[in-house]
Amino acid sequence: MLTIVHGKIKTMSGAEYEDGFVQTDNGKITAVGNMDECPIKENDTGVINAKGNLVMPGIVEAHCHMGITEEKKGMEGDDCNENVNPITPTLRAIDAINPMDAAFDDAVRAGITSAMVGPGSSNVVGGQFAFIKTHGRRMDDMIVKAPAAMKIAFGENPKVNFSGKNVSPATRMAIAAMLRHEIFDAKAYFDKRKNEKCEEDFRYECWLPVLEGKIPLKAHVHRADDILTAIRIAKEYGLSMTLDHCSEGHLIAEEIKESGFPAIVGPDMASRNKIEVQNMAFKTAGILSKAGVKVAITTDHPVSMIQFLPICAGLAVKSGLDKEEGLRAITINPAQICGVADRVGSLEVGKDADMVIFDGNPMEVFTKAMCTVIEGKVVYTDENFELL
Repeated sequence: MLTIVHGKIKTMSGAEYEDGFVQTDNGKITAVGNMDECPIKENDTGVINAKGNLVMPGIVEAHCHMGITEEKKGMEGDDCNENVNPITPTLRAIDAINPMDAAFDDAVRAGITSAMVGPGSSNVVGGQFAFIKTHGRRMDDMIVKAPAAMKIAFGENPKVNFSGKNVSPATRMAIAAMLRHEIFDAKAYFDKRKNEKCEEDFRYECWLPVLEGKIPLKAHVHRADDILTAIRIAKEYGLSMTLDHCSEGHLIAEEIKESGFPAIVGPDMASRNKIEVQNMAFKTAGILSKAGVKVAITTDHPVSMIQFLPICAGLAVKSGLDKEEGLRAITINPAQICGVADRVGSLEVGKDADMVIFDGNPMEVFTKAMCTVIEGKVVYTDENFELL
């Protein structure tokens, strides 16, 4: 059992307590409230005094490649893209994520307690993402949800990757056609499997959670026309989807709102090194949010370093995103978008005890994570913070 007392509690579910507590047991939150309601004495075992600092849910990264594109290891540690085949839905991120990657420690030190991790965007269909915790040694123990999404990609990356190989896709038309063909075949398999006994086909079994509406398509889209093509195809087949990167989303905010799909915006703390990201800007998140689109912010680690996720949210606020929405964009919004809000994203009874003590607003550059807790266990403390 672990209890944090005398914290400025920001639950991200609406309730706030100027002098409050969060009680946990067996890795779950069991109570949240004002200190005068706290059943635990301050000198009991397992009590952390937040000393008036901010206590909030662990930060959530909605899209990254940590552990699958490892730092410092070059080709040997890069398992992000299977560049030899444009359609690879059977790939599973959990088979390539290395928890020993330095990015995991950086995440924990920044108060990031969970993340959506998966393959890159070289292929039209890249494979299955997984939503995981950021602390652990064995991937099987870190999984919150797997599969959590099916990666698809539009635009420059698939075109460039297969350019010169004398195979499709060489155009945006081919990307869309290949994706439609893949979903069409998967749906035919799904319908046949549902209506009659047939032998399981590993090639299409991975599509069943998508077709059943259990997980979304995770669409790599930067340019406005690619965003709209992704929306068109998802609507054709009645599939849920997240719009990842969404760099020109601010140019078609009303159309995205009308689609009903959420946006995972970023990485805006990166160079405009491709034609399709020429209109990338921190203002996108605010414009989409004000239009009524649910927005999360991403670093797309290692494109931007994962530890700078809270700062990216701050820069989005500086460029027009509402301050409260900035915090939501790195907590409850990504949890909801990733389909794991029953476990993470806010401090509520029954949810995972993932929480962080900050010495200020995490979106401000001087703020430090003083203590990071994942599933009720302290996994990091700043050298200047006394636990008891």
